[in-house]
Amino acid sequence: MRRFLLLTPVALLLAATVVILATEYVVARPSRRAKDVAYVPASAPDFDKERHVLDVYSPKKAAPTAAGYPVVLFIHGGSWTSGNKNLYTFIGRRLAKQGVVAVVINYRLAPPAHVPEQAADCARALAWTVQNISQYGGDPARVFVMGHSAGGGLAALLATDDELLAANGLPQNPVRGAIMDDPAGLDMYSYLKEMRYEGDEKYKVPFGNDPAVWKQMSPIYKIRPGLPPFIFYLGGETYPSISGSSGRFRDKLKATGQAPLYTIIPGRHHIPMVLQLYWQHNIIYQGILKMVGA
Repeated sequence: MRRFLLLTPVALLLAATVVILATEYVVARPSRRAKDVAYVPASAPDFDKERHVLDVYSPKKAAPTAAGYPVVLFIHGGSWTSGNKNLYTFIGRRLAKQGVVAVVINYRLAPPAHVPEQAADCARALAWTVQNISQYGGDPARVFVMGHSAGGGLAALLATDDELLAANGLPQNPVRGAIMDDPAGLDMYSYLKEMRYEGDEKYKVPFGNDPAVWKQMSPIYKIRPGLPPFIFYLGGETYPSISGSSGRFRDKLKATGQAPLYTIIPGRHHIPMVLQLYWQHNIIYQGILKMVGA
């Protein structure tokens, strides 16, 4: 009996693994993945063969219009020091299954890269997307950005910082909307000035010691009339710094005449806010599909 009890958790784990792999196989069938596509020329002096790459997930079925499918560029989190696109294949697959071309990117991490270099990488990935996504069935006139945690802050920069984009190959901002999934980094200027929480010093690794850079990389200070629409999804149990900065960002958007969709999901902590995207019919996907017109 004792041996059976010891084996049961292993058997359950194996069974769960089989179910997950079978689910992924079913989800993958309607989509195709172009893996490790370089979005920076290999001849560039700063080219990083592991970080300057992205994956494109496209529906196998032809788009209903000649223009192509809407496009969502997803930026992963990881405190600006960790993370990899390969952990988020489920997001690419589920978006593609629901009629969206998904672009899931890597970018350089700290150290040695700092947030300004990371933001430039994201802008270069966006430029590549606009210039090339039609080859993958996507509509370059319907490109949206999305990010979780640190990726949310970087996505918000793409939606608000026209100078950043112009410096990286995009004289016109192509972003048609931004999806914020428990975003971090919306106001690192105030955060790093206050240093209210234990361990905050570690965020100077990606952001450095210059308050001017903190402000430059904080999208809350770039809010103005005429920005593309934002939608927010926040965990009811997320970090106070994330809920606080997201609320201030929402209020500043409202002051410009834009009232973003702002949804708090009760009981959700920070990491489960991205893990829940494993399930296709999640509330966040419902909002994404409505925003992009899929």
